Amino acid sequence: MNMTKNDVRIALLDMNNNHPNQGMRNIKELAKAFQEQSDYDVSVDIFDVRYKAEMPKIEDFDIFISSGGPGNPHREGYIWEGKYAKFLDTIWQHNKDNDQKKYAFLICHSFQLAVIHFGIANVCKRKSYSFGVMPIHKSEDGEKEFLFKNLPEPFYAVDSRAYQCIEPNQEKLNELGMKVVALEKIRPNVHLERALMAVRFSDEIFGTQFHPEADPIGFIKNLEDPKNKEAMVETFGMEKYLETIDRMDDDDKIVLTRAQIIPRFLQSAAEQITKNMVLNRC
Repeated sequence: MNMTKNDVRIALLDMNNNHPNQGMRNIKELAKAFQEQSDYDVSVDIFDVRYKAEMPKIEDFDIFISSGGPGNPHREGYIWEGKYAKFLDTIWQHNKDNDQKKYAFLICHSFQLAVIHFGIANVCKRKSYSFGVMPIHKSEDGEKEFLFKNLPEPFYAVDSRAYQCIEPNQEKLNELGMKVVALEKIRPNVHLERALMAVRFSDEIFGTQFHPEADPIGFIKNLEDPKNKEAMVETFGMEKYLETIDRMDDDDKIVLTRAQIIPRFLQSAAEQITKNMVLNRC
């Protein structure tokens, strides 16, 4: 099959607002690995959404990965907020109107923005900051989610958030055809609703509250922030904290999650994009 140049065009949306962060390093590494190992001709461009109000043109790209980031996910009057809302609406409408789809993966802060934008749950501040390697539980729909296919129940991922998405609006979810595919850990002694940890927004749009891009190096680096270490010790206790650090490189924890979710998303999206390109040429 003769492919044209830049068969698959990826845009990485940096949502960190000029704050130091391991997430974008991880996302860039995953995109670069896909670019180097792919059978397709892949281009990767980066946009600084919050600090520089940069936004990719939807028509110029096929795949979008939007990072996590700090701060309040509710609108505070910044220019980029309106641009990001338009970005979500444009992709959604494009996919309704066109056979050649656009694909998006939304992480943490970006996930919260989308949950608020589509009105599918209550996004509010947690009682305390959450940081650590947490068990993520698949919902009934999550058991059928192809991005989770090779992950155990529960699987493990890095959780880093001051906000939570709770009280899902099932009527709105049904209306839009969205599915909650993962929930936070079961806490039998805590009488609080379990937060949404992943949503299948559509066949082309997926989002996670957790960080599927995280690697052991970045996790340890983030623990240099006293807030993160304090949150983790408060959640797990010192003994569990030390055990978690000791088991960072375990093949069945965040290493497995990193190797599965985003790479599977990229590969599947690329296959669909190039297949439709060929069909459209015929």
